[in-house]
Amino acid sequence: FSFPHPMNSSVARVVAAGVVIMALATIALDQPWITLVIAFGFIARFLTGPKVSPLAILASKVIVPKFGLPYRPVAGPPKRFAAAIGIVFSVTAAILSLGLGLTVIAYIVLGGLIFAAGLEAVFGYCLGCQIFGLLMKWGVVPASVCEECA
Repeated sequence: FSFPHPMNSSVARVVAAGVVIMALATIALDQPWITLVIAFGFIARFLTGPKVSPLAILASKVIVPKFGLPYRPVAGPPKRFAAAIGIVFSVTAAILSLGLGLTVIAYIVLGGLIFAAGLEAVFGYCLGCQIFGLLMKWGVVPASVCEECA
């Protein structure tokens, strides 16, 4: 598996909008099984970038070209880290709702995901990427992981 570096920020923003829509639908329709779809997407994107995530394929092959959104290259490693955070939130929500029956708490966790993905979708602000940058600054993530980010 490989993750794209650089990757297209326009695709990331469209994917984030899709995550927001799915998470809002999960809560509004009270359908916690959708958390499994969200989690699968984050896992797929973490492992392969847009190659096997249905949402990322739709974003990169259909939506971005159809609307003529520009290619905006951004470093891949911070986006991959952000996807890992998405895995944590979505898998946690799935376990809480489907495994433990704690649906309200799961929806609160999804609220955090909606907030972070909403920042990316609307403003192009990647909260996970900012955390990645801090981890690099503090020496937790070595500069060799993303030389452009250092």
